[in-house]
Amino acid sequence: MTNTRTLQTTDADIVYDVHGPLPTADGRPPLFMIGQPMDASGFTALVPHFPDRTVITYDPRGLGRSTRRDGRVDHDPTVQAADLHAVIEELGAGPVEMFASSGGAVTALTLVATHPYDVTTLVAHEPPLIAVLPDAAAAERATAGVREAYEAKGWGAGMATFITMTSWQGEFTDEYFAQPAPDPAQFGMPTEDDGSRDDPLLSDRSSAVINYRPDMAALAAAPTRVVIAVGAESTGILTDRTSRVLAELLGQQATVFPSHHGGFLGPESGYPGQPEAFAGKLRDVLAGD
Repeated sequence: MTNTRTLQTTDADIVYDVHGPLPTADGRPPLFMIGQPMDASGFTALVPHFPDRTVITYDPRGLGRSTRRDGRVDHDPTVQAADLHAVIEELGAGPVEMFASSGGAVTALTLVATHPYDVTTLVAHEPPLIAVLPDAAAAERATAGVREAYEAKGWGAGMATFITMTSWQGEFTDEYFAQPAPDPAQFGMPTEDDGSRDDPLLSDRSSAVINYRPDMAALAAAPTRVVIAVGAESTGILTDRTSRVLAELLGQQATVFPSHHGGFLGPESGYPGQPEAFAGKLRDVLAGD
């Protein structure tokens, strides 16, 4: 049973889905699953593996079904965290458990820092927080290169540069920047430019996500149990490195999950992971194992 609801705020309509009953059938808190720039559709393969839980998915403002009237196009984690807080309050079922991936993990960490009693356990999967890296300046230059390729030549060139950047092993060295621009055709990407420049992943709309500086003192002081997670196939790449540094700053080791950055995705995504195995690991982590 899925119930789709809309939270209307002064400057946005936030659409979210409640999979299961409220109050929950087993008395456990609802389990939120969030991403960014991924919307609720990205959890299509993962949600069915939690039939005994009430799962909440949502579309961040300006993405998917959620609209905004604030005159902005950027995806600021502090704004999105405030939206999440409002949804949790409207549900009246908090505090919640939360699985958050990629940019969604940045939003979730912001939520814990600003509303520490909203979440009991947060599993933050591969947050791309480049500010924590020892080579942060070079990483910022590399991500700027993605935006420049997109602005200059369109989606195919931008995505090819993004794939090259996110699959690079280790720190961004002179060798990385000396590479020729990747050919979109080699990645199966279109070479023609359709003229659009509003892609949430490749444009500057998500710069606030990757450049966000977490409030480490607030995270350490929060009662929330925060687990930083990485994919087994992500070793050495950007989001693995950001996650491991963040975990160390929080006094823990990163917890390894099956598959890659999108390890919970199904075949409908075009980049399938291992959703069943991923769900099993998530259950164990939420249980404290």
